Amino acid sequence: MGGTSRDVLVKGVRVLARAAREEPAIFATAVGGAVLNGLFTIGAAYLIGPVVAHIVVPALAGHQIHRGALALAAAALVAFSVVKVVGIVCRRLGAGSMQYRLQATYRRRIIRRYLALPMLWHRRHATGTLLANASSDAEAAWAAVVPLPFAVGTVVMLVAAIVSLFVTDWAVGLVGLGLVPTLFGVYVVYSRRMAPRAARAQQLRGEVSAIAHESFDGAVVVKAMGREAYETARFAAKVGELRDVQISIGRIRGALEPLMDALPSIGTLTALLVGAWRLRQGAIGVGELVSVAFLFARLDFPVRAIGWLLTELPRSVAGWDRVHAVLTATGQMAYGDTVLSGGTPVEIRFDRVTFGYQPDRPVLRDASFTVPAGRTVALVGPTGAGKSTIAALAARLLDADAGTVAIDGVDVRRLSAASLAATVALVPQVPFVFADTARANVTLDRPEVDDDRLWSALRTARADEFVTGLPDGLRTALGERGVLLSGGQRQRLTVARALAGRPRLLILDDATSAVDPRVEAAIFDRLAGDGGPPASILVIAHRSATIARADAVVYLADGRVVATGTHDDLLATVPGYADLVTAYERAEARAPAEEVAV
Repeated sequence: MGGTSRDVLVKGVRVLARAAREEPAIFATAVGGAVLNGLFTIGAAYLIGPVVAHIVVPALAGHQIHRGALALAAAALVAFSVVKVVGIVCRRLGAGSMQYRLQATYRRRIIRRYLALPMLWHRRHATGTLLANASSDAEAAWAAVVPLPFAVGTVVMLVAAIVSLFVTDWAVGLVGLGLVPTLFGVYVVYSRRMAPRAARAQQLRGEVSAIAHESFDGAVVVKAMGREAYETARFAAKVGELRDVQISIGRIRGALEPLMDALPSIGTLTALLVGAWRLRQGAIGVGELVSVAFLFARLDFPVRAIGWLLTELPRSVAGWDRVHAVLTATGQMAYGDTVLSGGTPVEIRFDRVTFGYQPDRPVLRDASFTVPAGRTVALVGPTGAGKSTIAALAARLLDADAGTVAIDGVDVRRLSAASLAATVALVPQVPFVFADTARANVTLDRPEVDDDRLWSALRTARADEFVTGLPDGLRTALGERGVLLSGGQRQRLTVARALAGRPRLLILDDATSAVDPRVEAAIFDRLAGDGGPPASILVIAHRSATIARADAVVYLADGRVVATGTHDDLLATVPGYADLVTAYERAEARAPAEEVAV
């Protein structure tokens, strides 16, 4: 075998072996049914030969046939048929169940792996490609499972058939023996041509999904900027490339699969010619010739199962390679077992933290500051200063390259996942609303979030009024990404979602930027509360009124903490900070005609 076909065959066998290990009981049932069907097919062939020789031929010659012999022959044929039907049912149900169970199992594993991998890994992979991994790749990986039990049963059947053919006559045995290497020879040619195309097709499916997802997700931008034609052309180009690869695959299938399908028929014809020659020589009888002809005729369909299996292997290997790449992806965050006790606000400390999304290109450098327990700290800085990166590090969506992020003196890497989730809540810059009800979007199926917590969170986030005004209140389905809500309403709903878990550290990453300033002020008033805030708060904001409410301000520039202090102190002592937080007001005063209402 050539290198490519050998690699595909070896990898394919490993994938199929994994399938058998994953579902041993179903695999055994399916293969058992296939073997049962195959052996009884051979048995039926060697039953029909004597029946033809001793009952049919004499009957055609006008001889008297014993009714008992005729009834026995009929009963035997019916019994063989019933056993074969049982075998076929077991094989088909087992193969189908095995394939669909494996697809479901690996889709779940892929999703669990996605959720376990850090955000940094997700940033490096297109969403459409990830969707393809969990859909078309998981499906392709187990495409060869359906013909697998049939093929295994056929191999057993072929071995038994060749042995029985040699027992019958060496010449017809050679015909049967020559069928198998011929079939594999055709597969070698098929695999060499198919393997690279199958791999490319799976890759292109992911790329097509990525472009489609990006275009649909950015539908507002596409339509607002009049880029429909461009996006259509971009999508059409990639789809055309996939079409061309698929057509080339179809051409290979069209050229070689008919040959593989024809081999059993050619074998039957050859066996008949050789059998007739041996019959004239007196080496075999009529019954044996009939058995040989019937056996080759019955081998036609099962042998095709081997062809189906071999032709599916390149696609299966391509799909598995892509699935395996996800399942073995590195970078999973390891959690500790430390649990933070108590229900009071916590302190979070950044100690000389450095982080970069790319090696040797840090976006944070030696960042050090503290959010004291029960206090509100505003993080302020120009675009690209690293504010959202700090928010992600504080919530441990990312891990620092150097330095320490500690909550109540405990390195966040030592905390258990459950303790971290119960302690810290992050409201991201871009609110995400699930295509579910308003209630489900706030509770997230957390059993501890009862109606009292739910409405308390909604009131604090100033979301209770608009939720009550929805057509079905909390039962209202909000549509994909919350299309029924305004930007400010989506932000308030996601703030309520975070508050419903009663976090001890609340991180607001510019989470109220789309909210009316008066509503934003009311939210922060409620967060402060009469008895003090229920959580420490790290807020990223650009409105001076919001920043002024903070107990302390951390000014960030070029990935470094430039200054910390109160809002008034920084305004008086740090020119860069003063320029930044007053930029909007100065621009408004200088050119009121250019004011843009947000």
